[in-house]
Formats: sequence, structure tokens, C-alpha cells
Amino acid sequence: MTKHIKHHLTDDLISGYSCGSLTEAVSLAVATHVSMCDDCRAALESYDALGGGILETVDIDTTQDVSFAATMAKIKALPDAPRTKPVATNVPAPLVDYIGTRLENVNWRPIGMGVKQAILPTSKGAIARLLYIPSGTAVPDHGHNGLELTLVLQGAFRDESDEFKAGDIEVANEDMNHTPVAFGDQDCICLAVTEAPLRFSRMLHRVVQPFLKI
Repeated sequence: MTKHIKHHLTDDLISGYSCGSLTEAVSLAVATHVSMCDDCRAALESYDALGGGILETVDIDTTQDVSFAATMAKIKALPDAPRTKPVATNVPAPLVDYIGTRLENVNWRPIGMGVKQAILPTSKGAIARLLYIPSGTAVPDHGHNGLELTLVLQGAFRDESDEFKAGDIEVANEDMNHTPVAFGDQDCICLAVTEAPLRFSRMLHRVVQPFLKI
């Protein structure tokens, strides 16, 4: 899929994921994009290798080696997990534990104009949700009070900056105002992660915002 992906993660997000400093919701978006994008997967492997090299130069208490060896011995002694048959899925692997194996089975909640959402169970610090946007439908004009990541899983959307198709991720910050519009033959399904409430331009959207947790 990489050859079709034009929009990638930033170095800060990849390095943050590698060292484990991101919130669960942001990590979920990063991991899902990495599972779809060879370029960002290669970049992550480079950061992981760099981190491993640094750890090798750090002096470690030798008493920890004994505890580590004992732990590994217990793990190796565990019985092998039973083999399971592969399950047909159209959901990227990092998302399966959150929504199951089929996008068609997501428990959507209507939020107006044909748009639906499903908020995913993640820890505090950011909110992750799936958005279902019918083709031709626009998301209300809005800005941001923090980071917003929007990863396309199906279909496509465009805004003032560019077009985003399956596998593309848009990284938006406080400087961006936009009006995303779904387009194409398929309805658009996105994984959207926000670190803070959006800044909607219209009063109506600001009134209902707390109820929709957007």
C-alpha cells in the first residue's frame, strides 16, 4: 500500500512511539499507520535500533541479569499457545483489539449529517474515535487546541491542504483550520485522535460539542 501513501508520520511521532512516550490513543494511530506504511515502518525500525544501541552502552546492575534470566526461563516453560485459523479482516492489526475484525460491525453512533462515530476505549490524555463520513459530506469547519491525527482506513477526504486516501495520515496542530470533505466512490472511514477539544466556527456545533465528546 505504501506506493499510494503520500502523507506520513512526523519524526517526533515516530521517535515518541519508539521510546514509549506517547499516550495510548496517539500510539494507536501511529501503530495503525505503521502497519499500513512500509516507509514509516522502516523509520520506526531505525529509531528502535538506535534506542537499542544506546541501551547497550548503559551500565546495568548485574543482579538484574539474574532476575531477567529467571523470568525468561519461566516464559519458555509455558506451554505453546494453540494454533488458530486466520480470520478474514479488513481492520489493521493494531485496531482489532479495539473494534474487532470487520469495519462493517462497528457500533456506530450518529452525530448528524449522516456522520457517525465510535469512541474507542483508551486511557486519558487523548481521545481516539472512528469516524464514518458519507462521500460528499463535509465535517464542520474547525481548528484545534492540540494535536489531531486523522488516518484514512477506507475511502478518502480532502481539505484546504490536500487529498488523503487509504493509509494517509493528516497531522494537524493549533495553526490549522480546515473543512474536511469525504469524496470518491466509497464512504470515508477514519481513525481520528485528538489531544484536546476542537475549535468549531459555528455556535451550533460548539453547543453540541460536549455531548459528542469532540
